[in-house]
Amino acid sequence: MNASQQQRPSASGPERSPAAVAFVELIRTADLLASEISAVLKAEKISATQFNILRILRGAPEGLACGEIAARMITRDPDVTRLLDRLEKRGLVSRCRENQDRRLVLTRITEAGLATLGRLDDPVENAHLRQLQHLGPARLEQLTTLLRAARQKRSDQV
Repeated sequence: MNASQQQRPSASGPERSPAAVAFVELIRTADLLASEISAVLKAEKISATQFNILRILRGAPEGLACGEIAARMITRDPDVTRLLDRLEKRGLVSRCRENQDRRLVLTRITEAGLATLGRLDDPVENAHLRQLQHLGPARLEQLTTLLRAARQKRSDQV
C-alpha cells in the first residue's frame, strides 16, 4: 500500500460519522491539490487567489467592481482591495473611476495580466490533468456533481 492509500489513524474518541470522514478527506485532498497548483503559480510569483482574480477579470473585459470580483471568487477573501492593490502595483490590473458614477471603481485586466495568464494556462491545465485524470471522465463528472450538491445544500442554509 502506498502513502496515498494509507489512512491516518483516527483521533481517539467516538467513531466518526460518514459525513465527518468525508469532510476530513475532502479537506486533506483540497489541501494537497491546492499546494500543487500553488507550486505552478510560483513561476509567475502570484498566489492562487491572485490567479483567480486575474481569471475572473479575463472573463470580464469591461471590468468589474471590487464587490463583484469578491462574489465570483472560488474562495472568500475578506480583503479583495489589498489583493487588487498588489496586482495593480505589478501592472497586472488597472482601476479607474467611471464617468457616469464616480463612486464606482472598475478593475480591468491589463495586457501584462493577460500575458501572465497565457503563460500559466497550459501549466495549470497540465497540473490538473496530472492530479485528477486518473479518475477518468465518468468519475470526475460524478465527483463534480457530488461537490456541487454538497455546496448547494450548504448555500440553501445560509
